[in-house]
Amino acid sequence: MTTVEGSARSLDVARRQGDFPVLSRTVHGHRLVYLDSAATSQKPRTVLDAMTRFYETSNANIHRGTYQMAVESTEAYEAARRAVARFIGAPSPKGLVFTKNVTEAINLVASSWGGANLRAGDAVVLTEIEHHANLVPWMMLRDRLGIELRFVPMAEDYTLDLTHLESLLDGARLMAFTAMSNVLGTLTPVRRIVDAAHAAGALVLVDGAQLVPHVPTDVRALDLDFFGFTGHKMCGPTGIGALWARPELLEAMPPFLGGGEMIRDVRLDGFTTAEVPTKFEAGTMPFAEAVGLHAAVEYLSAVGMDAVREHEVSLTAYALRALRERHGDDVTVYGPSEPAMRGGALSFTYKDIHPHDVSQVLDQKGVCVRAGHHCAKPLMRRLGVGATTRASLYLYNDESDVDALVDSLSDVDDLFSR
Repeated sequence: MTTVEGSARSLDVARRQGDFPVLSRTVHGHRLVYLDSAATSQKPRTVLDAMTRFYETSNANIHRGTYQMAVESTEAYEAARRAVARFIGAPSPKGLVFTKNVTEAINLVASSWGGANLRAGDAVVLTEIEHHANLVPWMMLRDRLGIELRFVPMAEDYTLDLTHLESLLDGARLMAFTAMSNVLGTLTPVRRIVDAAHAAGALVLVDGAQLVPHVPTDVRALDLDFFGFTGHKMCGPTGIGALWARPELLEAMPPFLGGGEMIRDVRLDGFTTAEVPTKFEAGTMPFAEAVGLHAAVEYLSAVGMDAVREHEVSLTAYALRALRERHGDDVTVYGPSEPAMRGGALSFTYKDIHPHDVSQVLDQKGVCVRAGHHCAKPLMRRLGVGATTRASLYLYNDESDVDALVDSLSDVDDLFSR
């Protein structure tokens, strides 16, 4: 088959596998089959080279020195901000604040916007399928301020039950929800929820950690107020993520952290803040990681996010079919059955074997999956399980990786049926 790289028609997976050095290694005598990209993705050579080149030639602190290397470093950092903003369809880089990860982005909104705008009795609407990162900050605010938390339930088909969304939003100040579940793979109807929230007078925060690496994203088209995502799940380095927000919201919010860089002036009787987004970037920022994230969005843009999405829908369909045909009722997959309604995070249980045992046996075959509660304990309780095994797919996975997973489950069965 002819492949057209970057189009919505195809993705040359074999070529892309060669871009990721780690995929050439072996584990326990088997080729590495990496199926844990929902936790962290692997990094292409272009990202690794960009960061190495930066450290070798331009490593200097940003926004401080006037010497040549410092100017180069600052320019590289701000170029990364512009590139990342373009990648998510932001109208300008002014609303793009670099953070450590999406967890910090959500905490920034909860602490700064929430602390300044919410009062006892005010309501924030969340969902039952959230990652702890979009639960705990609001619980902390509830404990501190006495706000009310309301929850959109999960439906029996693993989607959100929006039957009572209007009543849940009645009087609410904010709706905060994930665009794609890291456990179920469920794609939530972002624009529908955003429109309902805005109609009720609420602002919207969306956790895009699982969305941005896999689906073309446009914050302007989605009409978002706050949007967080993280670099290490989208072929970039660890230690950097971003919060995009409407600049007028950021301008009205108090700073999240205090210290150097986020100030315009400091006196013994007080301080004034810098303009956004610098107002929310206290201290020495991860500027080398920003260079790496810039390289990552360039890599993904060259591949084409439409192509990434189409490949993952096809591969997810293959995986669901292979698990069902090979293992039948021995495997329970938690998530929508229709591939177009979900991402490639496949959480499952196998017979009555503990997910950690499943994971350890798979590891002996070179297959890397995650086992546990996936930082979503309330969702696990809703599913009636303590943990699941999760295999998550990305642009460098193919059908042979799925086959390795499915075949290795037979080894799990052989070991525990003795």
